[in-house]
Amino acid sequence: MVIVMKTDFDYYIDEFCHYLLIERTLSQKTIESYQLDIMQYTKYLRNTLNIKDINQIKKENINEFLSNLYDSNLKSNSISRKISSIKMFHRFLFLNHYTKENVSSFIVQPKLEKKIPNVLSIQEVDDLLNSFTENNAIELRNKTMVELLYSTGLRISELVNLNISDINLSMGYVKCHGKGNKERIIPVGEVAITLLQKYLRLSRNKLNIHYDNQVLFLSRNGLRITRQHFFKILKKHAAKINLKRNISPHKLRHSFATHLLANSVDIRYIQELLGHSDISTTQIYTHVNAKKLNEVVNHYHPRKKLNIKGDKK
Repeated sequence: MVIVMKTDFDYYIDEFCHYLLIERTLSQKTIESYQLDIMQYTKYLRNTLNIKDINQIKKENINEFLSNLYDSNLKSNSISRKISSIKMFHRFLFLNHYTKENVSSFIVQPKLEKKIPNVLSIQEVDDLLNSFTENNAIELRNKTMVELLYSTGLRISELVNLNISDINLSMGYVKCHGKGNKERIIPVGEVAITLLQKYLRLSRNKLNIHYDNQVLFLSRNGLRITRQHFFKILKKHAAKINLKRNISPHKLRHSFATHLLANSVDIRYIQELLGHSDISTTQIYTHVNAKKLNEVVNHYHPRKKLNIKGDKK
């Protein structure tokens, strides 16, 4: 019989993961990310700093580990996530009286530069949508999915998880469950509604070989279509129109938000449509618009066109 000493890091990592699952109700994938981060952290403490007891950990030890991360040229997003994991782990230890102090409370989360999303132009979206036909059940399904994605700004996971009960064509909306299982209602454009009606009338019954009465978008084998399958469909049609930039379902979501903002839709409405809990996440699209305005000024402003070599008197 092996007796696990409570000074062993592995014991507390297991307890921490149990806490994340039961009390924080986080997904298995998220818990695994936390676990990997803390295992890397405690391995460094044990092997490099010879620390084997959680009560031996000092603020300077955390600083040493973070310095090591920065020296390893990790991306800032990865470092920020590891810092979050460490802070949550030490907070857990302190709140559960495993340690007398939260030695990570001094850590300040670094501000991350938000990447400006690369979006498709309206013409590129039109070209992509026009590359789909309605010649058979599969083609009509594909066109309906892409049109609905661009019409609503849904995440790909939200799109493929839609059920028939989530759409109300007479009222013109879809209901989806986003991050944190938060429900939101999103209006659907007329073109997408027409395609949905046609798909339900002509295509879904042909694909519904298992007599499923829930799943909206079915694959050729009668099961719920996967994100990976849909991604391949997009890539295939992007190649068909010789789209020079990379395509992804999320790029269509970015394009949806950017095109709305370009047409003077209030950013708070866009926040609601995208399901962002924090408006700062949505504000990245204002930078996209500002970047485009800058390009316009640089290209069209008369003073930008002048080849000024300086006054010679």
